[in-house]
Amino acid sequence: MTVTQDDCDYVRELVRRDAAIVLDESKGYLIEARLAPVARKVGLESIAALVQQLKLGAPELRSTVVEAMTTNETSFFRDAHPFDALASNVLPQLATSRRATRSLRIWSAACSTGQESYSIAMTIRERVPQLEGWNITIKGTDLSEGVLAQAAEGRYTQLEVNRGLPTPMLLRHFARDGIAWSINPGLRAMTDFSQMNLIAPWPAIGRFDVVFIRNVLIYFDLPTKKMLLDRVQSVLAPDGYLFLGASEMLTGVHTGFVMERDGRAIWHRPA
Repeated sequence: MTVTQDDCDYVRELVRRDAAIVLDESKGYLIEARLAPVARKVGLESIAALVQQLKLGAPELRSTVVEAMTTNETSFFRDAHPFDALASNVLPQLATSRRATRSLRIWSAACSTGQESYSIAMTIRERVPQLEGWNITIKGTDLSEGVLAQAAEGRYTQLEVNRGLPTPMLLRHFARDGIAWSINPGLRAMTDFSQMNLIAPWPAIGRFDVVFIRNVLIYFDLPTKKMLLDRVQSVLAPDGYLFLGASEMLTGVHTGFVMERDGRAIWHRPA
């Protein structure tokens, strides 16, 4: 299926309005690759027919298209350094500052299929023994209900566990489930997954000690980045920690955070 420039422009504007994701004009190939399967699934013969249905008003189809254009790339222990920093610096400090409540809340925003949330859980269980017995919640949110369903199930293919998860950890924290692997119930119990559009009005999600919002800002324009970081600042504890993607810097974007580092790991704290 091919996509015309007019249809491409319509989809780009739709995704920008609904998800604030900026697709430049060179992304026609991406629109074609991601929407052709959507058109076939709903019984339409072309992307042009799909766009026509969108123009006629089809809220469920609109949501499906926006989700299809959202990048859900993820893996276990992606980039490694943030998880090392959690174990060696961030969580030990929080173990001291939160010892009165023995409670921690961590947010994995744009969590996709849940590998980041479970990587955090495994880091806590394996490398921060002083948190044993604490009340710990790892909240994962994403725009796509499809990826959240897999995250909540905690079931992954062999290919998915091969991406970033060392075999000894796989055997300690997962059980064979047919041809796939399922996360142990104890780690699943640490997590909570729900649908959330980061640019829409936020529900009452409470305050967090650590926020992971990695490889998300790169898809937004500058005003949206500032708005999103304002919101993150409002739910992050005054002594909390913010982790961004490896290529995401706040210079010239937001002045409400101070960058810190431990070796190759970088995080930000409220100014």
